[in-house]
Amino acid sequence: MSQHTTGHTKLLCLLGSPVAHSISPEMHNEACALLGLDYHYLAFDVPADRLETAVSGLKELGVAGFNLTMPDKNRMAELCDELSPAAKIGGAVNTVVNDNGRLIGHTTDGVGYMMSARDAGCDLKGKRMVQLGAGGAGTAILVQAAMDGLAAIDVFNTRDAFWPRVEGIVEQLNQQTQCRVTLHDLADLEQLRRSLADADLLLNTTPVGMSKIPGCLIPDSTYFHPGLVVSDVIYEPKETELLRMAREAGLKTFNGMYMLLYQGAASFELWTGEKMPTEAIKEKYFK
Repeated sequence: MSQHTTGHTKLLCLLGSPVAHSISPEMHNEACALLGLDYHYLAFDVPADRLETAVSGLKELGVAGFNLTMPDKNRMAELCDELSPAAKIGGAVNTVVNDNGRLIGHTTDGVGYMMSARDAGCDLKGKRMVQLGAGGAGTAILVQAAMDGLAAIDVFNTRDAFWPRVEGIVEQLNQQTQCRVTLHDLADLEQLRRSLADADLLLNTTPVGMSKIPGCLIPDSTYFHPGLVVSDVIYEPKETELLRMAREAGLKTFNGMYMLLYQGAASFELWTGEKMPTEAIKEKYFK
């Protein structure tokens, strides 16, 4: 990656806490360099209690746009002047475009997942999905999947303090899309088995399966059926316990690695008007 900073260079950035681990700066700066675009992308550690101040400063500086990661996505939705339809339903923003001082909030996590599914050979339009979890990226995927034409989504979530919020999102999706979305208690294993019997895709959006939270929310492979595709938004480890179980049962699987790529590509196009050279970025950072 080689870039020349000028007096005309436009700033892009990532806000969240922590952010030091993110590959977004490398990915976006490489894409700008490959396309000869005069932008530079930086990461700033900004917890939620400092977000409003940081955003005000970025707006005054005239930045082109920025990404949000946890814990800033929900608060950013309140700070935007305008929200995309998906961001409005989900109440979270991971991408902001500065349109001459007017901050427009988008959510590209769901777009990224749907693109990664197509990349894996899964056309989900008209299909049925079972989704585990509806927090963070899970909400964005739920909203985008319903808007993109899935026939039905059974979403299973823990009955915690966020349950009423998920109920509200499900109600909006049933009113505003043609997708039939049903919310279930994650603890209801019999309902999970029934829902999976009719599903084309099983998606885990919870942190269960990460290196620091090992395990699997599906008790055993008898919950699977031939032809079911199994996906996980987790990409570290590359194969979670869920994906291993599904692979050993002979099912097609894919993880969240390319979701990360494609959500970034969607943000990149919103800011620059150019398509990210995803194949080149994939080859360098996602192999």
